[in-house]
Amino acid sequence: MTSNLTYLFVFLTALISGSSVLYIKIGGKSLKLILAFSGAYLLSITVLHLIPEIYAQENIKTGIFILCGFLLQILIEYFSEGIEHGHIHIHKDEEKTFPIAIMIALSVHSFIEGIPLSGELNETKKSLATGIVLHNIPIAIALMSMLLQSGQKRSIALIWLFIFALMTPLGSLAGNLLEGNLHLITHYSNYLMALVVGIFLHVSTTILFESSEHHRFHFIKLAVILSGMALALITI
Repeated sequence: MTSNLTYLFVFLTALISGSSVLYIKIGGKSLKLILAFSGAYLLSITVLHLIPEIYAQENIKTGIFILCGFLLQILIEYFSEGIEHGHIHIHKDEEKTFPIAIMIALSVHSFIEGIPLSGELNETKKSLATGIVLHNIPIAIALMSMLLQSGQKRSIALIWLFIFALMTPLGSLAGNLLEGNLHLITHYSNYLMALVVGIFLHVSTTILFESSEHHRFHFIKLAVILSGMALALITI
């Protein structure tokens, strides 16, 4: 798959999955299962593929950037209210008020994830792209649900879903522009990937910790988590 087709696939999966909320009722339990699968896959490709790849080049700064990505996601979630892992908060005093802070935070999150996808598509970037796709599906569903529940018109909600779906490809485009003009991506690609690894570690572990109820795993959720890990294992 070429880079352009990858960007298109990332965009369409987010758009289609978010739009499905208009036609299919996706309950909280179903969303949690989708999240559990995506979180398990995300954690698995991060540990099995992305971390070994970025540490292939011995550099102590790699770990620093992983920690920076982890901390950056904590900061982003202060504004996004945890929608990256399925939290949908509608405050009564904020009904019919557009959640601009959440949209900005979510857009920054997706934009950053897209930057390391720029340039030639190798095996590491394919794994990253697959992780982003599976990660964006539940986010798009949660985002669209939140927008509709907050009283936004369908047309307005679809416009913002479209903008969210564009963020990761736009991040990749920005990376291509920086590479073409300043050759920054080649020199700092490992650090950018490490930053995204930190974000993935925070999001995936948060999802999996929240998959337990009263510190016990539900059998179906456990099966879904194992399926996500198995998919990561057979695709490395």
